[in-house]
Amino acid sequence: MRVGVFVSGYGSNLQALLDAAAAGAPYEVAVVIANIADAPALDRARRAGVPAHVVDHRGRPRQDYEADLVQILREARVDLVCLAGFMRILSPWFVVQFPGRILNIHPALLPAFGGPGMYGLRVHEAVLAAGATQSGCTIHLVDERVDGGPIVAQATVSVLAGDTPATLAARVAEAEHRLYPVVVRAIAEGRLLPGLRAAVLAGG
Repeated sequence: MRVGVFVSGYGSNLQALLDAAAAGAPYEVAVVIANIADAPALDRARRAGVPAHVVDHRGRPRQDYEADLVQILREARVDLVCLAGFMRILSPWFVVQFPGRILNIHPALLPAFGGPGMYGLRVHEAVLAAGATQSGCTIHLVDERVDGGPIVAQATVSVLAGDTPATLAARVAEAEHRLYPVVVRAIAEGRLLPGLRAAVLAGG
């Protein structure tokens, strides 16, 4: 199974996916796309020998920008798109180009603490402000709603006394790095989202 990864920043989830693939997971990271030219994630891709592209969204119509994304993914014969710290909301037009084939990872237990404006430390600030005793991460299919697609998998993280947004974020990130490769492996093996695996085998 060929995976395309969208990134905007440091790329730690990308690294987790790359490491699992290098260790024998039955998928290949076929291409990495960033919307920010100096995203450190691009260096991670290049070190792993993965084609890395920068597609800048600034100053262009959204459909032109997203059409470039689709062209790169199709040329790379990507079966599954993984958003990994990608700080852009994809349009319904883009989503229907890869129906049921786009995953996102969110640093909270959706449906709580999701939606527009809930990203980065803001999520963990909201979790702590709410007095939650559990947080974690969620992998979900992407649809036209922000953080609203069907949930595929979750991992929980306890909120500890004295946690700050930064300390909670660090532990949630560790959970993300464990969960994302497990989910992508399970999809590649047909244990999750078997319809997607069938489409891959059929060349769809």
